[in-house]
Amino acid sequence: MMIEGLPFQAVTVKLPKTTLLAVANQSGYIMCGALDVRLLNDQLADRGIIAGKAVGVRTLEELLNAPLAEVTAEAEKRGIQAGMTGREALLKMV
Repeated sequence: MMIEGLPFQAVTVKLPKTTLLAVANQSGYIMCGALDVRLLNDQLADRGIIAGKAVGVRTLEELLNAPLAEVTAEAEKRGIQAGMTGREALLKMV
């Protein structure tokens, strides 16, 4: 998937009663509500994961346009904030 001329990998996984969505590049990713930000911040903090979560999304397009509900501490260091769209967050990950 290209966003403003930049390449990202988009993944949709259809599961029973839910769909997992993620868009990533080499630096970080955004994901649907299945992402456990607290786990990334607490138990995996040493990995410095740059990620954000949007809830209530059902398509990749919705994931890109939805406001992020939560972001990791490492994402915040990069200027990524809860409330910005997934697209805005991804563009700060390049």
